[in-house]
Formats: sequence, C-alpha cells, structure tokens
Amino acid sequence: MVSPIPAMRALKANCLGPYELLAQNIALISPTMTAALIIPVMFSNTGNWSWLSYALGTVMLLFVAFSLNQFASRSASSGSMYGYIRKGLGNSAGGLGGWSLIWAYIGISIAGATGFAIFAGTLLTMMGMHVSPIVLFALCVLISGYCAWKNVALSAKVMLIFEGVSMTLITLLCLVALARHGFTLDPAQVDTKHLPFSSLGLGVVVAIFSLVGFESATAFGDEARDPLKSIPRAVWLSLVLAGIFFVFVTYVMVQTTHGYKTTLDQIDAPLNVMAQLVHLPFLQAPLSACAMISFFALNLSCLNAGGRVIYSMGRQGLFHRSTAESHHRNETPHVAVLIMGGLSFLLPTICVLRGMAPLDVFNDAGTMAAFGFLVPYILVSIAAPVYLKAIGEMKPWHLGLAAVSLLLLAVPTIGSVYPVPPAPVKYFPYLFLAYLIVGGVWIRFRHSRLPETAGFASMGPQDA
Repeated sequence: MVSPIPAMRALKANCLGPYELLAQNIALISPTMTAALIIPVMFSNTGNWSWLSYALGTVMLLFVAFSLNQFASRSASSGSMYGYIRKGLGNSAGGLGGWSLIWAYIGISIAGATGFAIFAGTLLTMMGMHVSPIVLFALCVLISGYCAWKNVALSAKVMLIFEGVSMTLITLLCLVALARHGFTLDPAQVDTKHLPFSSLGLGVVVAIFSLVGFESATAFGDEARDPLKSIPRAVWLSLVLAGIFFVFVTYVMVQTTHGYKTTLDQIDAPLNVMAQLVHLPFLQAPLSACAMISFFALNLSCLNAGGRVIYSMGRQGLFHRSTAESHHRNETPHVAVLIMGGLSFLLPTICVLRGMAPLDVFNDAGTMAAFGFLVPYILVSIAAPVYLKAIGEMKPWHLGLAAVSLLLLAVPTIGSVYPVPPAPVKYFPYLFLAYLIVGGVWIRFRHSRLPETAGFASMGPQDA
C-alpha cells in the first residue's frame, strides 16, 4: 500500500482576495468569448428568444451553485471541487470528478489558445501580416504559463484587468446600439406567439455551456483570504454577473442585427458587425484586441484552475509525486501548470498540423470540454445532501434543492445526445465516456493501493 502524498511545500496562503477570486471565475466563464463567437450559435437555435435561454440557463446553474456552496462555506482546500465530492461520496467518485474536471479545463484552455490565435490573426491581417496559428498558440501559452508559474495573484490581476476592459468596451458598444434605437423595447424579442418551445431546451444547453467555469474559485481554497466567505461569494456572484451580461448583450445584438444583409447565425464576427451598424467602425480593431486578450485570460484561468486540481489529486497519490510539489520560491503548483500548458499547446498544434482550422478546433474543444463540467456538477449536487446528513446539518429543503439541481442538469445532459447532433459532434460523448472509463480504471487501481480514509473524519469548521 502507498499513502497519500502530501506536498513537500504548500501553496502560497492568503494571497487571493475576493476580487482576484471573482476574476478567476469570470475569466473562465469568458463573457467576451460568448459575445464574440457563441451568441450566433444560440440565435441559430432559439432566434429572437435567445436572451431567454441565457436567463433560464443562469437560473438553472444557480441551483448547482447552491449545492457547491454547501461545501465552500464549510471547507476550503486546493482543488476543492474534487475534494468536495470526495467528502460526500468517497475517494472513487471524487477521483472521477477530478479526472472529469481535468478534461474540462484542458478543453477550455485549448479554446482559449485557439481563440487568441483567431483574433490575433485578425489583427495581424489588418496590418497586412500573416503568422502561423501554431506560433500564436505558443505565444499565448508561454505567456500565460509564465504568469501561472510565477505568481497566482499576478495571474488574477492580469485576468481582472483584461476581462474587465473587454466587458466594458462591449457594454459601451451595446449602450450606443440601444441609444440608436431610442432605448425602445424590441417587440420581436418578446412576442410570445413566436416563442420557440421546441428548441428552447437546446438553447438552454448552449447557455449552460457558455456559463460553465463559475466553480473554478473553489480550486484556490489554500490560497484565498477568508475562503469560507470569499469563495462562495465568488461562485454565485460570477454566475449572476455573467448571466446578466449574456442576457443584455444577446438582446442588443439580436436587435441591432435585425434587417442586416446576413442573419446573426451566419455572422462570424458579430461585435465587428455591430460596430459597423452603429457607425463606429474604428471600434473593430479594439474589439478584436479585447477578444484576443480575453481569450488569453481564459487560457490563463484554466492553467491556474486545472493545475490545482492535478496538484490536489497528486497529493492523494493519484498522480506522480512531482505533481504534488509547489515551486520553492513562487509557491505555485509548477509541475501541474507545466502539464496543463503543455497539453494546451500540443493538442491544438496537432489538430492544425492535421489540417483543421483554428475555429474548428475552438468549436470542438469547447463542446467536448462541456461534458467534463457536467459530471462534477452532477456529483457535487448528489454529494451535498449526503455530506450535510453526515455532519448532522441536512434539512429537507437541502434535499429538495439538490433534486431540482439534478433535474435541471438532465436538460443539458440529454440535450447533448438527443436529438442526435451531426458528425463529428455526435461522437464526442462516446469519446468522453471512453476517457471516463480509462480514468475510472486508473483511479480504482490507485485507490486499491491507498489506505482507507474516513470520508468526514478530518472535517472541521474550516478544512483549509
């Protein structure tokens, strides 16, 4: 038998305040990504009622956030969502949840790197230059990897500034667009006679996939200040802010593009088209620049969050002992960050070398990553009432809210496979299932060599 491997050096304590934790979540949700590329996909499903899908998706995930915060308000440690599931459902379920999160963060980090390359390429084309996307992948990952290796507080500040500037510029563009319409209500977007009931469920699936990442602050329990208050606040506040932003931008974008020669679902750069339609073409370059740096922040947030999940699982003996180390000077999980960064660069590079366009890599990586979030969301919703019962704090309404959360999570889960999507998307769930099976076998093998530990024995008022 082997024992769980404690880190020889701990992560830097008390270095992340409430704003840095909020920045981590917002960067991983990446509101700019949705505004720049995803809203046209939503419009193709639900048309003028796209804003409603985002509103419903936000409400649905608030139930998941409630289950998550049952742990976050009582326990804090690195890679916490993995740890939360362990506390509620045991080592095997926790390991599977962590394994799934690694898939999710790798996929979203690839979306960040490819999104960076797409918009950096757009800017370079404006200047009459062409650079290989592989070079741009490398540039994105090297800089974000350095920030994640060097200082998590620095990383958080960079993400806060970049995403804040980008969201501010998009909001200003939307306000200008609303002013040109006299701030009047768009009747087409509230016409209940044309409410697309048949496709609203699919729209909610897209909305939920846009909002995943709100849980990532839980991975920083060892490094947060006052984690039992700041982490739960970051979880629900990031979800609410992103949801409001999505509803607002979607509504304005649909209204602004009414009557345009190309329908919204066929527009590749909707923000640039909006700038053109409101007679502010000079904003096109700044908008592309903001999108580029927002995708960089997305990549950085995934390296930070994914690295801490690997670090935490390494401490439990599931990975090589080097992953349980923190850097002797920077106090960051440098080996785990290196693994995340390496995969974030290598996987899209292989795809491009095999002939895929960066936009196709972005779409496929983001779609596949979403499956990786659903599994831990489902597991933590089950784990919350189990955990609360074990510590004698469960109330009937806890069980009811967990049931509602699971019922609502069934919508994106079923919607991912039925109706059957076109190829290659229809194969993605089975690819993810194969990944889960491999992980389950590995986790069971490793746990068979670990001593049994009591699921709640170490649980105190703050498990930090």
